[in-house]
Amino acid sequence: MKAYSIDFRQKIVETYENEPISQRQLAARFGVAVSFIEKLLKQYRTTGNLAPKVRTEQTPTKLNPAQLEQFSELVRTHNEATLNELRELVAEKLEVNVSRSTIDRMLKKLGFSRKKKPLPSQESQ
Repeated sequence: MKAYSIDFRQKIVETYENEPISQRQLAARFGVAVSFIEKLLKQYRTTGNLAPKVRTEQTPTKLNPAQLEQFSELVRTHNEATLNELRELVAEKLEVNVSRSTIDRMLKKLGFSRKKKPLPSQESQ
């Protein structure tokens, strides 16, 4: 999700400082979450800065490079498996529990398509 602009953030802070308004009312007026208002005001009070925080570290993948290679081989040998079936195979063979969405992200990362082959009766048509 894209961060809110600094101008937008400035309008929120100025409104809060210049009007007798609660954080809930402020959130409703600007169409944002109350938690965003709370975090923005806290950040402004402590640092004086309104700029969005920059993410410095990416969340590491669930599988290490060796396991990712084993996963790739599992996909090649079980190319018709569903995401749930692949998830179960990873849990069984690699002893790592991951979600369906993690399986999907790993497939995209490795360049695999989830497109299934047509059924034999559909191939002849």
